[in-house]
Amino acid sequence: MRLTIPVGLDRKEAEVYARLDPARFPHHIAIIMDGNGRWAKRRHLPRIAGHRAGVESVRATIETAVRVNLPALTLYAFSEENWKKRPRTEVAFLMALLQRYLKQEVPFMNENNIRLGYIGRAWELPTDVQECMTWAREVTARNTGMRLTLALNYSARSELVDAVNGLLQEYGGNGASPRIGEQDIARHLYTRGLPELDLVIRTSGEMRLSNFLLWQVAYAEIYVTSTLWPDFGGLHLLQAISEFQKRERRFGGLIESAPAPCAAAAASAAEMPGTTTK
Repeated sequence: MRLTIPVGLDRKEAEVYARLDPARFPHHIAIIMDGNGRWAKRRHLPRIAGHRAGVESVRATIETAVRVNLPALTLYAFSEENWKKRPRTEVAFLMALLQRYLKQEVPFMNENNIRLGYIGRAWELPTDVQECMTWAREVTARNTGMRLTLALNYSARSELVDAVNGLLQEYGGNGASPRIGEQDIARHLYTRGLPELDLVIRTSGEMRLSNFLLWQVAYAEIYVTSTLWPDFGGLHLLQAISEFQKRERRFGGLIESAPAPCAAAAASAAEMPGTTTK
């Protein structure tokens, strides 16, 4: 099947896109946006300059994701650990940057049919930030295109704790002792309603998940690039999708065309002289 190149891709993006298989596009990509501080340090700039540059990469990445009709994109914007361990001046700057980003980008989201959502303990953020987040979510709620999710004050371990507490609240009052399954936990995760996670991208070359979507990443593919987040853009996103399509996703099973190792060994043994089978 020949792909129609989406309008808006530049030449290099179009070249990568043309080699993709439309039947194997991921439905949900999550990105750990890392490297703002190092990007700024290499340029002898303050850390906040890296965060500002990172916002431009967010826009470029989202634009390409929309052009290629990606159903869901989740961005790890601000972890619970960031909230607790970063200098208060940097945290205050990031909160102000978030509000400015939402106010500036909501028109773009509506023009491109993007529905905005959040995961994380948003109720712990400053009140004015929460109000801005709620406004942005509500004014994009009727959009039916890509689901853009920002992970804010997010921790995967906290998500699992909150899911367990949700289950206790759900079943605690009826006197029953239910058998809890995966679907029960999934119903209480922050990501309920989103497609299954297919691909996690991490920028800056770090080889860790940093407490991000630990439940959801169970069978997702992981792609790490040394590119720092402020240098990341649409081309890098398409390159990650290209690499994703080269992977063999078996979900714990075997490739149908490949014989099971034990079966192959038994067949070889049966062909040896003097071997008998019962």
